[in-house]
Amino acid sequence: MLALVLVVTGCSSKLTDPTPATIEPATAAVSPSPAQAPAGEVLAVGGLHTAALFDPVTSSLVVFTPGADPQAPAPVTIVGPGGGTRPVELDGAATAIAGNGRGVAYAATRGGFNSVDLTTGTVTATTIDGEANTDFTAIARRADGSMVLGSAGGAIVIVDDERAVTNKTEIFARVDAIVIEDDTAVVLDRGQTSVTALNEQGAALQALRAGIGATTIAADSAGRVLVVDTRGGQLLVFSVDPLIQRQGYPVSGTPYGIVGSQTLIWVSETASNAVVGYDLSTGIPVEKMRYPTVQQPNSLAFDEGTGTLYVISGSGDGIQVIRNAAGAT
Repeated sequence: MLALVLVVTGCSSKLTDPTPATIEPATAAVSPSPAQAPAGEVLAVGGLHTAALFDPVTSSLVVFTPGADPQAPAPVTIVGPGGGTRPVELDGAATAIAGNGRGVAYAATRGGFNSVDLTTGTVTATTIDGEANTDFTAIARRADGSMVLGSAGGAIVIVDDERAVTNKTEIFARVDAIVIEDDTAVVLDRGQTSVTALNEQGAALQALRAGIGATTIAADSAGRVLVVDTRGGQLLVFSVDPLIQRQGYPVSGTPYGIVGSQTLIWVSETASNAVVGYDLSTGIPVEKMRYPTVQQPNSLAFDEGTGTLYVISGSGDGIQVIRNAAGAT
């Protein structure tokens, strides 16, 4: 069994053991060819997409598509409300994206991050002092404008709205994803299959095991943190203050992609090319909707304004658009 052992001193945190025990991170299934036609419509946006988000201010879907060369500049594709696409090349290689919900997307890069104005397509590169050689692998933005970045080496770096480093925390094997719930950052470490809550200063509050092979994480409008345990075939639901696992529900089909909405929680099944909507209102997840998808449905995004679910293929099959996805629920 893996053990999470943290020691917190002053304004920084470090592992008591510099080489924490890890497991082989879980991955999505290699999806078969779809047995059914995907629901809704499919936009022919090529590339092996790895992440997506929806920006409500510009009504734009932002899709991240790293190239075959991990060191080469990577593009994001902005999909407008009419389905038109605009590729934007980032300033250098990137690994993850996040948004502020107000017209700007961010991409984690080596040494810092890029900011992308979704209206103009302008890219602004920010280099973080003292981190020029750090490979950042995760990024999130707090409401106060500060950025929380995680690295391949397991560090969390917090940068204020003037881009000055305010804290660095080193308590992980690797930081694979970060979500923000209120002022709490929740970090997913796939190698330790764990989630850890950090306060505003970056200090660890609680660390919990997340199944036996957690892969993806999302925060929803109800204040919950949602985690997919791909290896264990579960949807895990956590509260944040404090970090407590509230629900665990079996999900078939090698679950992977996840996104929350005001009505349903959406989880993709990569072994069966499906996406399922779960109602959590009763305290027990109840399947309400199920749709056939494009091949390799690794990433999901949701537009609350129109009730549109986006399913993004990781194998080059494009972007699936399911309008009014929750139906009458």
